[in-house]
Amino acid sequence: MKITAKAKYIRMSPRKVRLVADVIRGMKIKDVLDQLKFINKKAAGPIIKLINSAIANAEHNYELDKDNLLLSEIRIDEGPTLHRWMPRAHGRATPIRKRSSNISLVLSEIKDSGKVKSKKQEIESPLKLDKQPKKEASKPVLQGRESDSRSDNSAKQNKDDNIEAEKGMEAIDPRMEGKGKHTKIEGGRKKGFVGKVFRRKSG
Repeated sequence: MKITAKAKYIRMSPRKVRLVADVIRGMKIKDVLDQLKFINKKAAGPIIKLINSAIANAEHNYELDKDNLLLSEIRIDEGPTLHRWMPRAHGRATPIRKRSSNISLVLSEIKDSGKVKSKKQEIESPLKLDKQPKKEASKPVLQGRESDSRSDNSAKQNKDDNIEAEKGMEAIDPRMEGKGKHTKIEGGRKKGFVGKVFRRKSG
């Protein structure tokens, strides 16, 4: 949460006001007010007024605590300059520049309270809904004998499938191929049996 306040057209040079602003930048509000009481500069007066205005904005508009505020930013900009002149010797006119300053500052919370309230509406942080755990699919629990018998049957079926797949495979040796790659393997794959290979005579 950031609270802003501005003071325009302060009849003082920005260079002189910045000497005070550089001292109090980044301090807590309580320490800022104590520091400004003992600074022997004319610019301390307008800055104290502006800080009190920002504190009133925070307390009235947003219901924030004064002790939980921090001067996070203060900026001194140059305002419009009044041009005057003063007569000097030999009919000359010496220019006089009467400068002005624009002061803007930002207050922020030291610890975020989570509450944001204004005059017209109240905004509260939404409630986070607790994530409901997903329901796990209930699996039927089998008794010991039935589960063991089913696992044995599935293991036997896998072994039979592997044996049938090996029987259906035929190994072809590329060295036994002819010119036109006409080869024929007779018989299945059995222990102690070598397939007979017949070659077609090329014409």
